[in-house]
Order: sequence, then structure tokens, then C-alpha cells
Amino acid sequence: MRMWRPSTMVLAIAVPLGAQLALSGCAAGGMGDQLPHAMGGLPQSAPARPDKPYAYPGVYDTPAARSTKPLDDTEQLRLQRELQGVRDRQEKVTADPDAPPPADQKPTKKNATGPKSGQATGAKTNP
Repeated sequence: MRMWRPSTMVLAIAVPLGAQLALSGCAAGGMGDQLPHAMGGLPQSAPARPDKPYAYPGVYDTPAARSTKPLDDTEQLRLQRELQGVRDRQEKVTADPDAPPPADQKPTKKNATGPKSGQATGAKTNP
């Protein structure tokens, strides 16, 4: 095995390092904006660079404290009932589009006795 001379080793390290430094200088300064498209630059139809670089979101920033507390079980249940009522009213409106809009009425209480003959006993499914 041949031994390399020190000057050859320095040259073998310096040439690739120098080429890397020279080429990285072209990429950082926006050199592609000034070169013609045929030489590897940007085409004429490319949008201009923004004046101010984009700001990255703070990934490690802690979020601010919430101004409101989470809902408890009773509030959650009340909101679910309201939502179900809105869904039922919307379903009635969309079931017969020619029918007049329903008047605001208080909901009637359900019959506590069981279902009448021919009625199913089960929850109504929403699509």
C-alpha cells in the first residue's frame, strides 16, 4: 500500500471543502433569482420572494391559561339535551319542506305508561 504525501492529503481535503464552500455561497444569497432560467435560475413566472421571512410558531411555548373552566356534568347534559332538541326540530322541518314552519310551543311531556300497540320501543337514531 502506497503512502500518501502530506501535500497530497492536504490537497485531497482542501479541494472538496473549497468546492463545498463556493457552492453553498451561491444558494444562500438568492443567486437563483439572478441567474437565467436556462442556467438553473428561477423562471419568469415564479412569484417574488416575501420581504419579511415567515415566522415559525413557538413549538415549546406554553399556552396561556384558559379564561373559562371546563363544563361539569350537569352543564354537559343540558347542552346535549338542547342539541338533541335542535336536531329534532330540524328533522321535522326537513321531513316535509312544504309544511308551514312550526310555531314555538313548549314540549309536551311524554306518556309515562308504555308504548302503544304498534310502536317500537327504542331510541331514535340520527344519521
